[in-house]
Amino acid sequence: MLSTHGYFDPLPQLGRTDTGGQVVYVLQLARALTGHGIKVDIYTRWFDPSRQQVDPLPECPDARVIRIPAGSWEFIAKEKIYALLPELAENMVAFIRTNGIDYDLLHGHYIDAGVVAVDATRALGRPVFFTAHSLGAWKRQQMGGDPEEMDSKYNFTHRIGEELRVFRSVTAQTVTTEVQKEKLAELYRFPTDNVTVIPAGVDVHRFSPRESAVAKVATGLPERYVLCLGRIDANKGHDLLLNAFYPVLKAAPDIHLVIGGGSAQPQQTELEVLSTMKRIIAEKKMGNNVHIVGYVPEEHLVAAYQQAEFFVLPSVFEPFGITALEAMACGRPVVASRLGGIRDVITSGESGLLVDPTNPTELADAMITLLGDPELAERIGRRGRDVVCEGFSWEAIAARHIALYEKYLDG
Repeated sequence: MLSTHGYFDPLPQLGRTDTGGQVVYVLQLARALTGHGIKVDIYTRWFDPSRQQVDPLPECPDARVIRIPAGSWEFIAKEKIYALLPELAENMVAFIRTNGIDYDLLHGHYIDAGVVAVDATRALGRPVFFTAHSLGAWKRQQMGGDPEEMDSKYNFTHRIGEELRVFRSVTAQTVTTEVQKEKLAELYRFPTDNVTVIPAGVDVHRFSPRESAVAKVATGLPERYVLCLGRIDANKGHDLLLNAFYPVLKAAPDIHLVIGGGSAQPQQTELEVLSTMKRIIAEKKMGNNVHIVGYVPEEHLVAAYQQAEFFVLPSVFEPFGITALEAMACGRPVVASRLGGIRDVITSGESGLLVDPTNPTELADAMITLLGDPELAERIGRRGRDVVCEGFSWEAIAARHIALYEKYLDG
């Protein structure tokens, strides 16, 4: 497998630039595949010389991260990484040949890794699969803004061209939601005969409800809080959430909002988003009740979900939303954006509440409803847990990938 951008480590540095749910997805899928007797190598870009090149996953000897050098020893954001991809593919092929490795197939995750996988397979002569995770044309459509400015910032034109090349080159591809499959046909005019929907998964053994008899974990978070967790990025809707939280605070003065995630060394885009968030908090005088806590340590992550009143996902663009599934697995109700792929998972009013995050009244009303109706919140939380366990365990997701691979390898 290939996942070439961001900080990819066996123990992920979640919240850093370009390092979020996709990293979890690839690591968990790799682990689950090894449970079926399959060995997995995950290739990523090597930009930090302090990291070792070959890095096994803890307690999983059949899966390892392999870092391949390309360009200078510095982090490069995913929007700017395209110039390095030919060198990355060439160096990856050289590593594979030098070490005498013979893979059955390659699977690229996100467009940059898809490019490398397609280029590498020309030399290796192996089937190649692809998972976009995010579609450039859909992201451009959802985010709006000045076209030239957005293209300069996100490199949409080049990205979309590369996506089309990858779509046409791979043996088959997966998308995580039905809406992504629809967007492939609508925005790319791409036939979906070789496209299979396989959703993201959740470690339902780790992410589980807190037993009522078990004492709360001391996480340093407030007594009563709403949790929002994810990368700090323009498409994540933090500004929309903050504006909607103001009337929530009027209705429930003791409630707090905890916003987790973000990089230890944020890039310019993240700094701009944080600046906007802090301005809104100051203007609305919510500083005592809104907490931007940054990275949530792994040892506190499950408890942070479990002890929240509910979880909110306000993204204006979100291909799926793994954090929402983790919260659901913990038995917590979720208020989520109906603009993203999570709408295929949640039945609004039963296993969560779906809202338009750009409508502050609608978002606020959903949060106020859950705070004011504990029985409804509890019922939604239980049903959300059931939905995740039934269809989104990593064991089930790995089995679906194997079935896909076998279909095309046998063909």
